[in-house]
Amino acid sequence: MVRLPLTPAEIARGRRLGTLLRRARGDRSMVDVAFAARVSPETLRKIESGRIATPAFATVASVAAALGLSLDEVWAEIADASGSAAADDSRDALTARPVPH
Repeated sequence: MVRLPLTPAEIARGRRLGTLLRRARGDRSMVDVAFAARVSPETLRKIESGRIATPAFATVASVAAALGLSLDEVWAEIADASGSAAADDSRDALTARPVPH
């Protein structure tokens, strides 16, 4: 399966997610948060740095819970800068992409 390149909106959203998680982690160590979220520290590091711009929903939910964030808070922070969640929704971006043959 070929993975399609990320859109600029997805990359930007991934960076906002990473910034939010780093800020929410505060002084807690990455290892402690990763352990609490049941993800590897490497995965958390990649998400926080924006290298994984579109992490799995379950991963985001687990890390958010470990940091005491609701998914509503996460979405409110990472939605596009204009405040339009629909314009930044990866489901919309996926339907707009051509399918490779």
